[in-house]
Amino acid sequence: MANQQIQRIKSISEYHRLRGLHQPEHPLISLVDYAAMKNSPDNNKISWVYDFYFIALKKNMNAKFKYGQQDYDFDEGVMFFIAPGQVFRIEVMQDAPDKSGWMLLIHPDFLWNFTLATTIKKYEYFSYSVHEALFLSEKEEAVVSGVIQNIQQEYHANIDTFSQQIIISQIEVLLNYSQRFYHRQFITRRIANHKVFWINWKLYWISISAVMR
Repeated sequence: MANQQIQRIKSISEYHRLRGLHQPEHPLISLVDYAAMKNSPDNNKISWVYDFYFIALKKNMNAKFKYGQQDYDFDEGVMFFIAPGQVFRIEVMQDAPDKSGWMLLIHPDFLWNFTLATTIKKYEYFSYSVHEALFLSEKEEAVVSGVIQNIQQEYHANIDTFSQQIIISQIEVLLNYSQRFYHRQFITRRIANHKVFWINWKLYWISISAVMR
């Protein structure tokens, strides 16, 4: 990301302000409807660093996402995860009118004194080493959406000690489902690559046999 301007967003309230959104109902967590956001081409030149966790599912975005050394194209049901302090860039080709999805912003302080504050680091899809976004099937997207609806219900209530515990529990469910779906994607991709390998190998021997006749 050489010669790129890097902008750090330190708080969720600052993120809302920069994106033209209403102030979050809680300073340490926010659930944003992606369709309500406007993307500016001016932001294409900026690389971003957040001081909070960022989990999102975006559809019909018409954009490229640069994370570490990897580029991703957004499509139907694409989910991605960003940890605090990591650099990324989104290049929007054109702000699609039919875009949809959600973004869950979680400041590490929201998890303080809960087990998830430590265990969240075990989820490898927050790492630069992950080489592909998470592509959800319709059933998987329905499962994820159900968890997000539970979080949304608590988020729009007056957050107290009990609702914080419930929200954190639901975040953990979301992360565990994502872990399962990533594993499914890996297995599916490995099987598909294996089949392609054997098809190519078979075609190779057929061509060799034809030459030797």
